[in-house]
Amino acid sequence: MGQIEFEVKNPATGEVIETLKNNSEEEINDKIERAFEAFKSFKKTTAHERSQYLYKWRELILEHEEEIALMMTRESGKPLKESKGEVKYATDYILWFAEEAKRTYGRTIPEHVNNKRLIVTRAPVGVVASITPWNFPAAMMTRKAAPALAAGCTFICKPAQDTPLTTMKFVDLAHEAGFDKDVIQYVNGSGKDVGEIFTKHQLISKITYTGSTPVGKQLMSQSSSTLKKITLELGGHAPLIVHEDADIEKAVEGTIASKFRNAGQTCVCANRVYVHESIQQKYEETLRSAVNALKVGNGEDELTDIGPVINRDGFEKIKSHIEDATSKGARIVTGGDSYKEGGYYIVPTVLTDVTDDMKIMTEETFGPVIPVQSYHSIDDVIHKANNTPFGLAAYFFTENYSTGVQLYENLDFGVIGWNDGGPSAAHLPFGGMKESGFGREGGSEGIEPYLETKVVSIMV
Repeated sequence: MGQIEFEVKNPATGEVIETLKNNSEEEINDKIERAFEAFKSFKKTTAHERSQYLYKWRELILEHEEEIALMMTRESGKPLKESKGEVKYATDYILWFAEEAKRTYGRTIPEHVNNKRLIVTRAPVGVVASITPWNFPAAMMTRKAAPALAAGCTFICKPAQDTPLTTMKFVDLAHEAGFDKDVIQYVNGSGKDVGEIFTKHQLISKITYTGSTPVGKQLMSQSSSTLKKITLELGGHAPLIVHEDADIEKAVEGTIASKFRNAGQTCVCANRVYVHESIQQKYEETLRSAVNALKVGNGEDELTDIGPVINRDGFEKIKSHIEDATSKGARIVTGGDSYKEGGYYIVPTVLTDVTDDMKIMTEETFGPVIPVQSYHSIDDVIHKANNTPFGLAAYFFTENYSTGVQLYENLDFGVIGWNDGGPSAAHLPFGGMKESGFGREGGSEGIEPYLETKVVSIMV
């Protein structure tokens, strides 16, 4: 199982916040077995009981909002105001699925012969194992745990080793809210080791994962031996289109909202910006002013807009994308600097004169860098936007209804923002197309992956 201990570090300072122990294979198997035993009784609880547990869990998290937000900032580096926003966002999922727990309806079907009655019911799938990413340690956990618990499943989460503390706190508060300790649990360990245990264990019925596409493919392959249900929310390479009739101020505001949240370290960040050639200069000038106004620094400073990136690997990848682009002719409009001040900081950067052969136009950067390319026709930009194996999120800005409908209907992405840089909410289904995964989280669709359909045909 690899190393016994691991350190959780503050990306802003390099300080070790806490040293934790990885769970052994025996410990993880024991937790899975206890989750399976707990499922036998938990699945018999009423939807209203489960709903009340979820309501209480949400209340306790909000009571500890300040403490959790500070913890999240220290382990992830994100600005404190974003951490507070994420705590609220995470509890939105708990609230939503506390209500959805009571709406897992069945139905009766008209009989085809007089002496039969046909009934459809819904049942929880069983033990759910979750693997969550470091960039949203609260929201990505509750987006999976809340519907699983609402459905009557038991739940085990493996948080990212960069940011385990928020998840661990959430699980502790779930126990305080009334959930049995075997109904919701966490394990610590490397993704490779724990993923292999989860996918091959006969007592786990479902895997839910948010992370990279290569790892998602591996988990899917490993899960095939036991035919587990699986939900995958994977990588993205989101285009952002600014059409000639766009409101420039609105487009820039949306670009900032999409690109620079969590220092550009989200799967739905705008990765490549396409601007109509007739407005490119005005858009770039407005964008440069807005980007220059962003404050870079330690996330614990209330005024900080951009914190450090998570670790050295992320830092080096972002630098390599900037260097590759500039070596091939891209021009830096603003930013371009990187520095280490205890942590790894990238100054928010805008690149122009970008071409399709640059890494930044095909690979997910996961950092605060915007490449801008002009386009001539709407058909051309739709082709460019779709020319990727990924299909998670896309954005476009236009004040013309017909143009907007044309873009929405022809962009091959699961989540689309029309004049909106933040198209996500607990009551909206979230998920991707193509190699960005499958299944949906949030909305009325979000509980479906945790339910089985059962049919009974009664002879009377």
